[in-house]
Amino acid sequence: MKVTLQALSAAALISAAPWVMAQNVAIVNGKAVPTARVDVLAQQMAAGGRPVDEAVRAQLKEEVILREIFMQEAQKRGIAASPEYRNQMELARQTILIRTLFADWQKKNPVTDAEIQAEYDKFASANAGKEFRARHILVEKEDEAKAIIAAIKGGANFADLAKQKSKDPGSGANGGDLDWANAASYVTEFSEAMVKLDKGQMTETPVKSQFGWHIIRVDDVRQAKLPALEEIKPQIAQQMQQQKMAEYQKALREKAKVQ
Repeated sequence: MKVTLQALSAAALISAAPWVMAQNVAIVNGKAVPTARVDVLAQQMAAGGRPVDEAVRAQLKEEVILREIFMQEAQKRGIAASPEYRNQMELARQTILIRTLFADWQKKNPVTDAEIQAEYDKFASANAGKEFRARHILVEKEDEAKAIIAAIKGGANFADLAKQKSKDPGSGANGGDLDWANAASYVTEFSEAMVKLDKGQMTETPVKSQFGWHIIRVDDVRQAKLPALEEIKPQIAQQMQQQKMAEYQKALREKAKVQ
């Protein structure tokens, strides 16, 4: 039996076909589309929390094939040589580099448990003590505030007057209710007047602040109920990581020689 060189070459190509296809998703117009492109998209999707099953991989395969088709058409039309394309590519390159830089820095500078504990201790110290369930009515003029106080003392309903007259849109619609908060949550003039009131008491005279004139009533007082560290640990860690990143970016800016 005579075996020709041409036959041997064909046999080699046939035997190599499964291996070639394992390396490539498809061959589009004679150009190989590597499987690695699907893998990259799958990794990005998995990192975002979406599971990647066979059905999803099939969709990703179709996507990379379409991308190759569209990319070939764009190259055929010379778009890659246009100034607009080159400018956008440079911006994309910068974005990827910067994102990778920040991700690498965060990986090497994580927020430690000790830092989170220290931040929580500061939070607990600042928010410990009493909390007040207060209401207020905010108006522009002192005379108007005095008239409202007189009306309430005469039997008018505080919540109804807050809805009608308060210029604080947030609390006014709720009858002046400010929900539970500690004294430090308010401007100094407001908090100083509020802490002098007992449960059920209202300010006898209007309280002036940068926002206008307040009539304040304390509906209830309690000891502050703070969340446990484990309940807010993720939020603290995220906030501290953002602060660290902002400091890192600021330090880079300050070190740079900009002329």
